[in-house]
Amino acid sequence: MTELLRRAISQIEKLPEAEQDAIASRLLAELEYERLWQDKFGATKDEQWDILAEMVRQEIVVGETKALEDFFCFKLLSQVLRIFLVS
Repeated sequence: MTELLRRAISQIEKLPEAEQDAIASRLLAELEYERLWQDKFGATKDEQWDILAEMVRQEIVVGETKALEDFFCFKLLSQVLRIFLVS
């Protein structure tokens, strides 16, 4: 177990049982979701990726795409990317 997880569990242990159960339920649901996502992602065939890539290329050509900056604050996005790149 990592030190970060130990610290989190230590804090959770101080909460009332109902809150502990709520956090545990969310964590278990997240783990299940991640497992399902990995199963689906891992089962994706090269041909499916090729089809998806071609669809994206066509959307770019006809101008159906938008820059990420149109959806996200660029400053926030760059901060998030720094977090992931440093981690």
